[in-house]
Amino acid sequence: MAACQGLPLFPTPTPPPTPTLPPPTPTPLSVASPAGAIPLIDAEGFDIAERRVIDVYARVAPSVVNITTRVLRRGFFFNVIPEEGAGSGFVLDTEGHILTNYHVISGAEHIEVSFGNDAVVSAQVVGVDPRNDIAVLQVDVAPELLVPVELGTSANLKVGQRAIAIGNPFGQFERTLTTGVISALGRTLEGQDGRTISGIIQTDAAINRGNSGGPLLDSSGRVIGINTAIFSPTGTNAGVGFAVPIDTIRRLLPDLLTLGRYRHPWLGIRYAYALTPGLAERLGLPVNQGLLIVQLYPGSPLERAGVRGAQREVILGNQRIYVGGDILVAVAGQPISRLEELEILLEEQFQVGDTVRVELLRDGERLTLDVTLAEEPG
Repeated sequence: MAACQGLPLFPTPTPPPTPTLPPPTPTPLSVASPAGAIPLIDAEGFDIAERRVIDVYARVAPSVVNITTRVLRRGFFFNVIPEEGAGSGFVLDTEGHILTNYHVISGAEHIEVSFGNDAVVSAQVVGVDPRNDIAVLQVDVAPELLVPVELGTSANLKVGQRAIAIGNPFGQFERTLTTGVISALGRTLEGQDGRTISGIIQTDAAINRGNSGGPLLDSSGRVIGINTAIFSPTGTNAGVGFAVPIDTIRRLLPDLLTLGRYRHPWLGIRYAYALTPGLAERLGLPVNQGLLIVQLYPGSPLERAGVRGAQREVILGNQRIYVGGDILVAVAGQPISRLEELEILLEEQFQVGDTVRVELLRDGERLTLDVTLAEEPG
């Protein structure tokens, strides 16, 4: 068979003509729903998830501020050395209140708040709560710079929902946005006073030094927490960040704004043993759960209610144990096994002035008292 002649084996394609009109605007994709068509891709080419994050940043970023501090430290030869620190914060209201972490401003001799390139002003401390690592500042700036955030709620958060953080990592990358999810709920952290902060939100949204005090947001841009700490072997983001929940902050704010401190509710136990089945058996006690009260603070609510501390001491092996005091078994119907459980219960569910029902065991007999909570001494 003869080979075909006259045509090249691989013809050279003709170049396409140069367009004389701009490319057409992409047609938004959409999906039908009972309420009508919902666009999957908008006119700018962003999908639904991207557009939500873009809109959140545009709305919330102006509310986020950079906080710098100057702290005076003693050097090796006792000379005073100024040191600078940095963190984040966000605008609470049009009166100039700024929320941040206590550890961001702790010990500061001077505090400045930066609104991006628009203004840098001095700030005054309005109120602090070291236990929950919260501080409120106030600034005097032009009203147009005060763009308050929208406070959400942390009561109905779900693991897996989107989490958005905005802050100033390392004190120099202002208003940086990172995204992730809520990784866990109900974590606990040790506060600045060594006590437990409960209900902590864990997120994998990137948080680094300098992000402290910035907002953690839901996908609608509402504040659900304040970024507080990270867990990291290297000191940089390892995908494990923590935020104090906004419902805790809501509880603190009225006192911080009016009194400058939060009044922590208190019953007045100075020292108590957490009962275990082994200890209860060795002491011959009729219950194996509760707090065996050793000592109360003078004038505390429990002391005024007639609750008794230890009456004598016994030696168990090589331990000296103080016994004979009342055993606190429940508060407000909640069984209590450890002092930490009692502190968390009072912090989360009650305020100073509330009356709580305290259930005790005294000499084998049940005793119920109604006790009014006082403010824990500073």
